[in-house]
Order: sequence, then C-alpha cells, then structure tokens
Amino acid sequence: MASQKAVDNANRLRYIRALERFHKSVIGYLSGNPEITIEGYNKKIDSNLKILQRVDEIALYKGDLQDLQKLVKKMIAFKESDKDVNEIKEEILYASNQLDKTKNARRYKKDKHSQSIYSDWE
Repeated sequence: MASQKAVDNANRLRYIRALERFHKSVIGYLSGNPEITIEGYNKKIDSNLKILQRVDEIALYKGDLQDLQKLVKKMIAFKESDKDVNEIKEEILYASNQLDKTKNARRYKKDKHSQSIYSDWE
C-alpha cells in the first residue's frame, strides 16, 4: 500500500499541473487570439475550471507556485469583473511575464566576475 506521503505528493503534483495547464491555456487564448471578447474569455475560464475542479486544492509553500496559484485565482476573479477585456488581457499577461521572469532568474545565474576566468591566461 502506498504511504500517505506518496499520496500527498501525487495529489500536490496533480494540483500544480492543473494550475499550470489552466494558466497556459488562458495565456494562449489571450496572446494568440487577435479578437478576444469577454464572452470568449469567460467561456475559456469555464472550460478550464472543469480541469481545476477535478483536483483538490492543496496548500503550496514555494514562492513561484504561490504566485501561479494567485494568478490563476486572479484569472478566475476577472470572469465576474466588468473590466474591459483588453485591460484584463494586459494585466494577466503582465503578471504572467513577471512570473516567468522570477522562474528564469533562478534558472540562469550570471557570473559576477566573468572576466576574471581569463586572468590566468596572461
């Protein structure tokens, strides 16, 4: 029988993947569609909510995962909003870019003294 920790881990991963899928789908709609409407946006959110509702919400403790969770909740909140669809698009794409930036900042580390590696050649 699987340990409780393994089950929790699997559920956590399933939730994270569902969040990522939701996020990617909405971003794809907003950035790849020249004619976005509030109706189209709401429809996209509704269809993606079905994916998200299949998994249990789990507390996330890592910074970028918490940010992703907040962004997804923000996307869902905009469904009920009376904001202009272009304002919604701008705000979500901006937040998504910031999220990607923080992820990438950790992945690539610039050498502080990049020139000093050549100093022993002289």
